[in-house]
Formats: sequence, C-alpha cells, structure tokens
Amino acid sequence: MERQTPRQGIICAGNWIVDIVHEIDQWPNKSELALIAREDRGIGGGAANVSSALARMQVGFPLLPFGAIGNDDLGGFVVESCQALKLPTDRLIRRADKPTAHTHVMSVPGDSRTFFYQGGANDSLSEADFSAGFFAGSDAKIFYLGYLMLLEQLDGMEGDTTGAAHILARARAAGLVTTVDLVSASRDDFSCIVRHAAPHIDYLIMNEVEACRAGDQPLEAGEVPSDATLLAAADKVMAVGIHRAIIIHCPKKAVWIGRDAEPIFLRPKPLSPDQILSPVGAGDAFCAGLLYGIHQGFAPTRTLALAHVTAVSSMKGMTATESIPPLHSLLAELASNSAEDFSLV
Repeated sequence: MERQTPRQGIICAGNWIVDIVHEIDQWPNKSELALIAREDRGIGGGAANVSSALARMQVGFPLLPFGAIGNDDLGGFVVESCQALKLPTDRLIRRADKPTAHTHVMSVPGDSRTFFYQGGANDSLSEADFSAGFFAGSDAKIFYLGYLMLLEQLDGMEGDTTGAAHILARARAAGLVTTVDLVSASRDDFSCIVRHAAPHIDYLIMNEVEACRAGDQPLEAGEVPSDATLLAAADKVMAVGIHRAIIIHCPKKAVWIGRDAEPIFLRPKPLSPDQILSPVGAGDAFCAGLLYGIHQGFAPTRTLALAHVTAVSSMKGMTATESIPPLHSLLAELASNSAEDFSLV
C-alpha cells in the first residue's frame, strides 16, 4: 500500500555514553603527572551526539533516540540531558544489571584527545531490542546507526552475517534510508564487519583511519592519507554493496564518493589552535550536518559544506554539542564563507 504522507525524521540508534571530559595541560609520559585545568560532562557516542546536535540545530523534524543505558546516576544524566533538549526518552532502554557506558576523555587544547571507555549497557544492545514493528510502524525517513565496532552484540556474528546487518536490512525493507557511522577501533575483524553490513547501507560515514581499515589500505600513524589512498579504500568498500555514497572526513579534507559519480572533495581552511577548545565529538557534529542535508535533499556539495561548519562550531565547546548553534546560524555562516574558507572540487 502506498504511503499517504511523506516520511520525515531520523531514528538515532546506537551508542549512548557519558563523556567525562578532562582538559589537561599536556599528555604525560608514563609515571608522570599532567594538570587538569577543567572538567565537564556531557552525553556522547554516535546516537547521543547526533541526536543532540540535530536538536541544538532545531531542525524542525522528529528525532527519535534509541539505545541502552544503565539504571544508575549516569543513566539519569543521559535522560535529563535529552529532556533538556526536548528529545523523547521513551525508547532509551534502562538496564538494571548494567552500568551506563562512559568515557574519560583526556583533551589537550589545540592538540588531540584520548579516550578511556567502559562499554556497560551499550554492549548489551542487541537485535532483540528492535521489536517486530520497530521499523514497519515508523514514519521516519532515516535510520542512523552508530557506531559499528562499538556495539558488541550487533557487531557479533549471527550465522554468516552480523546483528547490525540484520537490523539495517529490516530498516531498508521498511523504506528507511540507512546511514552508518564507524568508530576507530583497532580490531582484526574491522573490514569483515563493514563488509557484512555494506549491502544494507545507503550512506556510510567514516574518518580516514576507519576508511583505511575498512578498505584494507595502509595508514601511517599521524599521516593524512592521500586522495588516492582514500579513494582506493572507498572503491573497495563500495564494491561490497554501499547503495548511495561513502563520505570520508579528516581534519584537512572530506570527500563524498557517490555511486557512479565523480568524487567531490572539500578542503577547508585550516583552523588555528586558539579556535579549538575541544575536538571531542567533531566527527559526530559533521555527521549531524550530513544527515540534515541528506534528509532535506541538499546537493552533496552543500551537504559537505554544512557538515564542515557544524563540526567547526562543535569544537568551540568542551563537550561534543554544547556550542552548536541553531540551523539558521549555521546556514548564515555557510552563505558567508568565501572560496578561501574552503574549496569544493
């Protein structure tokens, strides 16, 4: 039966984490001491950051958070954080026997950050949590799942495929556009997990490390991969079934590789260290900008540019999304950018 009303909204499923962010003066050598200048706390993880970023953007369509948290103080903080952003919490599953996943983030201003992660309730999210009518009864347009490699039950093999692949297949069969984000985990089955999910993914979003791991390309620590390396990685992943596009982002560039289309590169003007308070969550903010553009049917060039300005705005705050402004501000900034701010090729 043909739908009478158009789909709208995004289901944001996957990781729900409390990020406890420590701003430190330096990364210490073993047995040495670093000073903590500031601490802050915010929700994090793919689903949490994307839904929070979109809520702060005031996108004007439904956002449906989904995932597993503990029945503990940190779980209560997740619920309170969602309520403050007017995000519904009825699909956040409370586990009495699991702690809320949390991460201690060590952030050096203007430099990098390091994560110490406890998986908790995230590791328990499974295919069984997605009820039989979860997708069939939904009016949402997009199903976002993040992050693969950090969802223990969904990353695991079920027969000759993975739980995540089953979930994504169900979402596509119900008419939703599927989008997937990865995390830079170091694991031997990285490309295998991507390969199983790929035939059920419309848009795959990843950074340069994840792209090289997914596409079995060499990556030197600390080096930005060449355009050729990123395209070779994308070609290999695209060949196993991505339906619409692969988007790869890294600090110096981003690229949109559409199926049967020429790649589009964005090369932004570099940020100075004093423009960055914390890079925590910048990739998720980039993803939120992408998802808005995809939802609204923007051209890839405009979608990439919006993703970039959203990511830049996120780095002006300590937590992943606190500094992201409403959409009208982001679009105004996008309109004011000159060719010197970023180039699209």
